[in-house]
Parts: sequence; structure tokens; C-alpha cells
Amino acid sequence: MTMMDWNDYRDKLMANIGDLAKLSPDSVGGYMLASGAGAKTGQLDAKIRQLISLAVAVTTRCDGCISVHAKEAVKEGATEGEIAEALGVAIAMNTGAALVYSARVMDAVKAVNA
Repeated sequence: MTMMDWNDYRDKLMANIGDLAKLSPDSVGGYMLASGAGAKTGQLDAKIRQLISLAVAVTTRCDGCISVHAKEAVKEGATEGEIAEALGVAIAMNTGAALVYSARVMDAVKAVNA
């Protein structure tokens, strides 16, 4: 059993984005332009781009991104193991960021006590 109905969520999300595109086509078009730009260089294949997208979706806490890019990653042949490894990178980056910001807190505390 899944935590939520990701397929239904994705369908509803895409419908709502379609509605937004009618009201603000340039905003959605700008996203689409940025979204497709990386693929034009040909440096990374589609599966790698989707794995990166999933890792970033986790770090930005974007359920919509997760729903869309999980489907795309599977479509591009990503295995559960590859996805788990990409998510491990996201986990490490988040803990790394917490470590860096912890050092910043300690620096701020030292400044107060100086």
C-alpha cells in the first residue's frame, strides 16, 4: 500500500497546471523552457536527469515533482536501486547542509560572546 495515490495526485496536479497555463501562459511556458533546456546539451541521458530531478525533489520537498519525476524515471529505465542511490545522495546533501549551517550557528554564537 502506498502512502498516497500518486497517480491521481499527478493527474489532478497536471490538470491544475493546465488551468494555470490558460491564465498565465508565459509563466508556465517559462517553466517548460527551463525544464527542457538541460536535455538540449546532450551531456546527460534522460535517466540520469530524472534521477537528479528526484534527488532535488526530495531536497525541495516538492510532492508534485516527486509524482512527475518518479513516473519519468521509471519510464527511462531507472531501477529502484538506482533511485534509492540517488535519494541517498539527497539525504547526504541535506545532512551536509545541516552540518554546514550548524557551523554557522556556532560562529554566530562565538560572535555574540566576543
